Formats: sequence, structure tokens, C-alpha cells
Amino acid sequence: MSDEQGRTFRNAWIEGVKRHYPGGTPKPGYIAPWDETPEWERQAAAAVCRQVEDFLAASEGHAIRLNREQKGRFVALCWIAQIHRHFEAPKPGYVADWAELPEWQREVDADIFESIERRTGHGRP
Repeated sequence: MSDEQGRTFRNAWIEGVKRHYPGGTPKPGYIAPWDETPEWERQAAAAVCRQVEDFLAASEGHAIRLNREQKGRFVALCWIAQIHRHFEAPKPGYVADWAELPEWQREVDADIFESIERRTGHGRP
């Protein structure tokens, strides 16, 4: 997996957490820089970024019609698949369905999708 793709995902995650995390300082792991991110998480970030890129390319620009919730759901599902890939028995919170995620995390997932859209030229400026 591409280091650049992983960094794209991670940077969008950190920016989103800083923007949407409610009241106070987020957990240090939420905003840890790339170099301090565990290897499994780097691999997962790169994989999800690539999945979003592939989805955008396959839609031939029509993914721009998705609403924020649909964009966020796509990122969340791709992430859940990566959690299952890296952990035999993940904590329930790590594989929570969209409706069970806190609002701030849903917003961050949508931000990640939109950040990748902009970077690839498939989204709104």
C-alpha cells in the first residue's frame, strides 16, 4: 500500500477529529502523527484510501452526487473490513455500524471521503 495514500487518509482523519470532536481534547491516539501510528493502522488507512479512489474512478465522476452520509458510510464500511482483516476478535466499538457511531466520527468519515475526492480531482473544489 502507498505511504502517500495512508498519509492522505490519516491527515484527513486528524483534521476531521480536530474539527468535529466534541468538547475538549481528543485521545492522543486520535491525533497522533503518521510516524507514531501503528503499522496495522497505516496499512488500513492506505487500503481505505485506495478503495475510495477506486470507487471514485469507477463512478466516472458520478459519486459527486452522493450525500455526506453516503460518503461517510462508505469510508466506515471500508474501515470495518480492515479492522476484521487485522484483528481476529475486534472490540465491538471498532466494528460498530454507522448508526452506532458517534456523530463526530460520522462527520470525520464523510470529511475523509471528501478530502480524497478533492485530492483526486473527483470532488467539488
